[in-house]
Amino acid sequence: MQTQTADFTYLHGANYISLTTFRKSGEPVVTPVWFAEQDGTIYFYTFPGAGKLKRIRHTARVTLAPCTLNGKVTGPSVEGKARILREVQEQAFAEKTLAKKYGIIWHSYNGLMGALRVLRRRPKPERVYVAIAPAET
Repeated sequence: MQTQTADFTYLHGANYISLTTFRKSGEPVVTPVWFAEQDGTIYFYTFPGAGKLKRIRHTARVTLAPCTLNGKVTGPSVEGKARILREVQEQAFAEKTLAKKYGIIWHSYNGLMGALRVLRRRPKPERVYVAIAPAET
C-alpha cells in the first residue's frame, strides 16, 4: 500500500490504526491498536512486556494506517516517529485524549478489565503510553 508523508489528518474518523513496528532485522510487524490524535500527535497505550514496545525501543520508525478492529487496512499508510512517554503529565494527557475519543467505550472497557482483575486477584497492569509524531520529510 502507498505511504504518505506529513500529517495524520487523514486518520480523523478512524477508530483503529494498523501500527507497523520493525524488528532488528528490519522485518515489519503489524498490530491494530486504539489511538487518539491531538494537535498532530497520535497516542496509544500498551503494556510493558509488549513486543511492539520492545521494537519501538529499538527503532522509533513506525508506519500507521487506518484499519478495522481486526486489522484490515482501509487506507494509505504514513511514516511516523514513536516516543515512549515517561513524564506523568504526558501520560495523563495521552490517557485523557484516548478517554475523550472513545468515551463510554473506553470507560466500559476499563471498568470491565478492572472487575476481571479483582475477580482474578491480579494487580493492576501498568500501561505504557506512546506518542507518534509525523516523520520528518
